[in-house]
Amino acid sequence: MRIHLISVGRRMPGWVEAGYAEYAKRLPAECALNLIEIEPLRRGKSTVAAQAREDEGRRILKAIPKGAVAVALDGGGQCWSTETLAQQLTGWLAEGHDRALLVGGADGLAADCLERSAQRWSLSALTFPHPLVRVIVAEQIYRAWTLIQGHPYHRGN
Repeated sequence: MRIHLISVGRRMPGWVEAGYAEYAKRLPAECALNLIEIEPLRRGKSTVAAQAREDEGRRILKAIPKGAVAVALDGGGQCWSTETLAQQLTGWLAEGHDRALLVGGADGLAADCLERSAQRWSLSALTFPHPLVRVIVAEQIYRAWTLIQGHPYHRGN
């Protein structure tokens, strides 16, 4: 199974690229994390948030690999503990279908992306900058993987 992190945004700061890459490289082939970047809509004075969200949403949907099950990262989704994420990851691995984690741009995910998603996952009640979301998701997927494997990386409670 591959996990495709489909995220709006390009040209991230070096610390974002390094943080994401560090955790992504730690994952084994059977749980590989693959970043797919979506170019954000160029904003003009007349660009409205809904227009950007819909344009980016169409491109996110086109980027979902065939057969992958979509999971929207959405503030209105369910907050998962690390243990719950590990249970989700175990189920995803057992099903054998790739997963596509959808991260919208500054204006969020389009309604079509939310409708296409089998699950909605909220990282927190807090709002994070989109570059940081990449690092958080990569680290949490790695942490969940180590928890499943009984590795001491996760030393919760």
